[in-house]
Amino acid sequence: MAGTDSDGPPVVLVADDEAELAELYAHWLTDEYEVRVATGGEEALELATDDVDVALLDRRMPMMTGDEVLAALRERGINCRVAMITAVEPDVDIVDMPFDDYLVKPVTREELHSVVSVLLSRAAFDSRTQEFFALASKKATLESAQKDEPTTEYKRLTERMEQLRSELDETLTEYSNDDFEAAFRELPDEETFESPESTGSAE
Repeated sequence: MAGTDSDGPPVVLVADDEAELAELYAHWLTDEYEVRVATGGEEALELATDDVDVALLDRRMPMMTGDEVLAALRERGINCRVAMITAVEPDVDIVDMPFDDYLVKPVTREELHSVVSVLLSRAAFDSRTQEFFALASKKATLESAQKDEPTTEYKRLTERMEQLRSELDETLTEYSNDDFEAAFRELPDEETFESPESTGSAE
């Protein structure tokens, strides 16, 4: 992604059909990032070039929803980190959606900056670790919405996390607790993964 590798600031795409809200988000972020604003899904895709680092998508947009924008981004190979920022309460349908984090409106300036910072931090990890982090965020999102009942989708999510955790055990120990704190708005519970320090000291 060119934005984080170039001399300029990271590029953040904000897409929300409520123009005033989109501009507010841009106002909050413009002090640290180059912000592009779209008030519809088609416009978001026009602005979503390869140099976009983070996309913040509203799920409920007319004509083309945020879900459809997300799918189109992935089909086009746009590999930016994505957070859904929406009034739609999360359900198990999010398990298969290729986003990285999920915020329920209303969001504060601090929450917005936090999610952008977190997603930029995750971009430094390899693709499997990024997938693990995304799944951990989805798990935490579902549990915070009391959607942690043992549905088929939820079980599949936790099984995939377990598979990735076993594959990444050695990789995860290379990172410090500070690295993990930077990769999450709120750290997952202890069962999600052992801390790097405790894992590294185990015999």
